Amino acid sequence: MNGNDNIPFLDLTTPHIELEQELTGVLKRALHTAGFIGGPMVEQFESAFAEFCGTKYCVGVGSGTDALRFALMAAGVKPGDTVITVPHTFIATAEAISQAGAEPRFVDIDECTYNMDPAKVREYLENCCTIDYRLGVTIDNKSGKPVTAIVPVHLYGQMADMDPLLEIAKKYKLIVVEDACQAHGAQYFSKKENRWRIAGSMGSAAAFSFYPGKNLGACGEAGAITTSNELIAQKSRMLRDHGQSKKYHHDMEGYNGRLDSIQAGFLTVKLRHLSSWNEMRRAAAARYRSLFSEMKSEKVLLPNEPQGSQCVYHLFVVRIDDRDEAMKRLASVGIGTGIHYPIPLHCQHAYADLGYKKGDFPNAEKVAAEILSLPMYPHLREDQQRRVLTELNKVVSAEGQPLMEPKIA
Repeated sequence: MNGNDNIPFLDLTTPHIELEQELTGVLKRALHTAGFIGGPMVEQFESAFAEFCGTKYCVGVGSGTDALRFALMAAGVKPGDTVITVPHTFIATAEAISQAGAEPRFVDIDECTYNMDPAKVREYLENCCTIDYRLGVTIDNKSGKPVTAIVPVHLYGQMADMDPLLEIAKKYKLIVVEDACQAHGAQYFSKKENRWRIAGSMGSAAAFSFYPGKNLGACGEAGAITTSNELIAQKSRMLRDHGQSKKYHHDMEGYNGRLDSIQAGFLTVKLRHLSSWNEMRRAAAARYRSLFSEMKSEKVLLPNEPQGSQCVYHLFVVRIDDRDEAMKRLASVGIGTGIHYPIPLHCQHAYADLGYKKGDFPNAEKVAAEILSLPMYPHLREDQQRRVLTELNKVVSAEGQPLMEPKIA
């Protein structure tokens, strides 16, 4: 921890100190074998993570952005296509779509869960697209480009509502690639299948990021694709390694997006602890809820975890009317916070050419102005959380009317 009674937004030190001997063992093994790229450590992690996600295959890559880009390309998204996603996410979601040669089309989020709203997807396809029955494709009316895929983002550790999204995708013959970069181990109860499904197992493929701050984080950059489709897995392996089917046999033009062996080894060590770390996060989230209840703070809207969802709380995101004042107050007493994400993608200069304007996605815009990410990590203590709420309450108790009543999903 940082000492001086400071409460960091994220504690990356404690788990690494606890696992220091195992992690340095990975480094020594790499040094002694000179196995730095590919090889047994990467294969061991891929096998373990595929099993964890309930998929047949896992393909380790260099980052979460690589994972989503390669997954889209391997699943069949082509240059000139249109891919549906949300504006309330990190820019890497849309970057991966653009870098695969496609164009992102945004739909609004569910204000309750912050994830893709299936009703908005259906509305876009029904009102903004035309089905070309001759070609068997759906065409975006504005761009004239075929709509070929959906990228639901499992934001903040909670899966999107996948049953209706998969139903829509089936009707319109769309590929579904999950952006699971914040949802390692999150679960969703599929009413259609009458069973729990884990993030990364429901679409044609899924992308994971192992950026250090994730629930499962490397000690550097890393990512992975999960799929149960052999062809997608095979093509993903080729895309990450310059299009090679075997050494110096390039069946396509690919990329340099391989997973380092040392990072794979670190991830294998950490994966054994992921389920317990996720439970610790869930326990911390429950303590936050209990403490907020004790303080009777009606001016803060807590995260909504719908029935049929098991969130792994990558982030604990609340909504508060005077978010900036709350951040300033907490920072002044040594409490770290964050905003994920302050500017929706349709309002970013990078996507000005898509023709969107402020007001197009009111839920995403409203949420972006109010969200505040509180400290959240497995080793967060109750006394620290109590102090976070004590300081936060000093801000909200001085304000006017409550922000809103919590919604029930």
